[in-house]
Amino acid sequence: MECRYACGTQEHSVHRRSFLGGMLGGFGAAALTGATLGNQALAGQLQSQQKRILVFFLAGGVSQLETWDPKPGTDTGGPFRAIPTAVPGTHISELLPYSAQQMQRLSLVRSINTRENSHSKGRYAMEHGRKEEAASKYPHLGSLSARVLTPEASPLPGYIQITPKGKGAGKDDAAYLGVKYNSMVLADGAPPADIARPADLALEADERRNAFRRAASERFLSRRRTAATEAYTYSYDQAARLMARQEVFDVTKEPAKDQDRYGGHDFGRHCLLARRLLEHDVSYVQVTHTNYDTHHENFDFHIEQLGEFDRPFATLIGDLDERGLLDSTLVVVMSEFGRTPKINSRYGRDHWGTAWSVALSGAGIQRGAVIGKTNENGTKVADREVDHGNLFHTYLQAVGVDSTASIDVDGREMPLADPSSAPIGELLA
Repeated sequence: MECRYACGTQEHSVHRRSFLGGMLGGFGAAALTGATLGNQALAGQLQSQQKRILVFFLAGGVSQLETWDPKPGTDTGGPFRAIPTAVPGTHISELLPYSAQQMQRLSLVRSINTRENSHSKGRYAMEHGRKEEAASKYPHLGSLSARVLTPEASPLPGYIQITPKGKGAGKDDAAYLGVKYNSMVLADGAPPADIARPADLALEADERRNAFRRAASERFLSRRRTAATEAYTYSYDQAARLMARQEVFDVTKEPAKDQDRYGGHDFGRHCLLARRLLEHDVSYVQVTHTNYDTHHENFDFHIEQLGEFDRPFATLIGDLDERGLLDSTLVVVMSEFGRTPKINSRYGRDHWGTAWSVALSGAGIQRGAVIGKTNENGTKVADREVDHGNLFHTYLQAVGVDSTASIDVDGREMPLADPSSAPIGELLA
């Protein structure tokens, strides 16, 4: 169901130039900035870990009242019931029956106040852990994860986005880390473009060609090594590694029964691809599910969107646990903000960064926990208010990274997370 967005902001349009720029930045470029971890102890700690992060980004702003924090029977609650879950005493919306059965593996934060109602600024805050600033750019959580969690010899990119029809392509995700850590975007879950060797190019001829290129590059690098020449060399090396591992991106390699369990729609296929990437040790995977900007017909749209989201998401959580991956994989379900408790004249809910929720699972997160609460009708946080900075610290700590540490970037210490903030300690196992 395509939502005709009522807010009319430019974030809901994708320009060809920005899309292509995001694709090229993640795949082809690799200008190195000289960023190094600030101390050897931290470097050893990070390189020894095999942790992963999986983020579901519900683009547009999913309603907390129709998901994780229902308020039935109130003036703001809407028409849906709250249902019991696998955790006694914890109820969520009836639109998430399969997720309710997985609640013993999930935790909720119901007390988020980012004080941000702009799509772009809200998304930036949630994905970067800091407010957007004109003079400073910070790494996306995916870029930072690729930097600190991905082994140097990994054959696959550390940060992969799976987006519907190319929407949400990253642009300069890595900031001062260098574009080596930008995202690779799999538009509609398709493999990277031109990943297969042309049929009319023999393997032996291709190997001779690449051997000549490597020899020429090494001779040039011995005389003049710059960020641009490093980027050139890295782009070819990454392409070669991807070509050798192209089967990783093919979900048809999965058993037919698994493809059926995840569903025949795009989002189900994207979830199955995410599982496949995590099993091949990609450090950060982000899956986008869209059309949540429900300024009108909020309830109809949430019936459809969450009906598509619920079962594949719950199936993936169960699969990760059964396959022994959930203990090492942090899972986060986030948006740029929530929706207003007040229902507008178009039966919609508007932008609301004041009191909303996210769900988490896996890695170092307490299971079955509920952190914070909102008041009776959801208009404000009533207990344990947190924001994007607290969440960002928590994500890093949950995968074993000291969020108070720094990265040395050309002699300047850059904190991994906002030093004025702190993790949600009671959410961590």
